[in-house]
Amino acid sequence: MSMALVAAAACESAAAKPIAFADGTTVMAEYGAGTMTEIQAFYAPTFRYSLGGGHLSLNSAENDDTRDITYLRFNYLPKRWNFESAQANVFVWGGLGRAHIGETGDNQLTWNAGGQLDYETRRVYASLRTDYYDASAFSHRIDTLQLGVAPYEHDYETLAVWFVIQTREYTGELFDGAEWAALIRLFKHNAWLEAGATLDGEVQAMLMFNF
Repeated sequence: MSMALVAAAACESAAAKPIAFADGTTVMAEYGAGTMTEIQAFYAPTFRYSLGGGHLSLNSAENDDTRDITYLRFNYLPKRWNFESAQANVFVWGGLGRAHIGETGDNQLTWNAGGQLDYETRRVYASLRTDYYDASAFSHRIDTLQLGVAPYEHDYETLAVWFVIQTREYTGELFDGAEWAALIRLFKHNAWLEAGATLDGEVQAMLMFNF
């Protein structure tokens, strides 16, 4: 195996992705400081795309509005760059689902679209992700930027440790301003745990498995 392929394989788990590998399944659960809670499961027949679904709960920090969105989604990898000691990816996705609007009790058809750009080595990584949800009664966009550094280079058999700074913005009267968080990310083999707190002292956490 070439050094480029070895490096790419080592980087593969450094950033959360909607497609892990061919014939692979990704299961993820995230708690976002009381504003969002999400679970997802995707199966990838090839490394280019995956199919699955999820459930997203949104709770406004500005008022009593709540959204519970259950959706089916298609994820696609249009571009990947494999460098000698780094990897970069572009992912896009879209889907349809049903949203329950807490303040009115209505159920509405909802569509979703988003994308992610990430770059990673065995010591540094960055990712920018956007998710948009739209129905006749609301529209929400969630933008997340993460920057991480690792104190040492890891391989598949060792525990990887990352220190991550995250900023997230919500539209649609969910949160006022940017939400900042400091996180510690741990992963080994196909299991991943990320946990920390926001500047307001709220818990931010994510658990993910690839198999």
